[in-house]
Amino acid sequence: MILGLEYGFMRHALAAGSAIAVLSAAVGYFITLRRQAFAAHALSHVGFTGAAGAILLGLSPYLGLFTFTLASGAALALTGGRIRQRDVGIGMVLMFALGLGVLFLNLYTANAQSAMSILFGSIVGITSEQAALSLLVCVAGLAGLALLYRPLCFASFNPEGAQARGVNTRRLDVLFILLVAATVAIAVPVIGALLIFALLVGPAATAQTLSRSVAGGIGLSVALGLVVTWGGLAAAYYIGFPASTWIASLSFGFYLLGHAWRAWRGGTAQG
Repeated sequence: MILGLEYGFMRHALAAGSAIAVLSAAVGYFITLRRQAFAAHALSHVGFTGAAGAILLGLSPYLGLFTFTLASGAALALTGGRIRQRDVGIGMVLMFALGLGVLFLNLYTANAQSAMSILFGSIVGITSEQAALSLLVCVAGLAGLALLYRPLCFASFNPEGAQARGVNTRRLDVLFILLVAATVAIAVPVIGALLIFALLVGPAATAQTLSRSVAGGIGLSVALGLVVTWGGLAAAYYIGFPASTWIASLSFGFYLLGHAWRAWRGGTAQG
């Protein structure tokens, strides 16, 4: 059978990976548009600290991951100012959070492997419950993004103009970063905190080099996200090596091809 779908773990991986690829690509388009990639990166690493802390307390690492990521996203949005302008502060919080994560692992090493798996992810280790949760979060996340779409587009291109036209940009920032936090929390167990950009930023960044319209860019980003996820799973199944490695490599390869295509088109137009 194609892609080993006779096995339950491959069906779970395909379902969860597809759902997360779609949501990450759509949300990631606005992350790159709003220059908030570092904030998303920090949230994924804070999730690692939450997982390590939950293990220390005898709780599920995924409960700690979700709780810490969502709480950190809310705190990040409520501290005031635009997130894109607070890279230094976010970096300092990230450093402190990672230090706490190392301390938690040092205090309790019996189940440290569960926390370490958060760093690199394990798409073929997804359970049926996690796959169902991924689909649920994907549907809810896309519905939330659809509700925010118009003001988010306006505020992303012209925040001052959006504010002048009555858009509550502060509330919009809070809602969007909570959506990013939920996306990160559901994606980290699959792709890992260290490789999350492969789905959250890579397809979106490539799409922005190839499409000038927002709707077209989001559609292309989603298509690329699905291609790298399905391609990564197929390569891992038929060739070997971790699926996360293939997904990250394909995402990077498409990014390079996108920029090469843009440079070639620019050179052709000038010639």
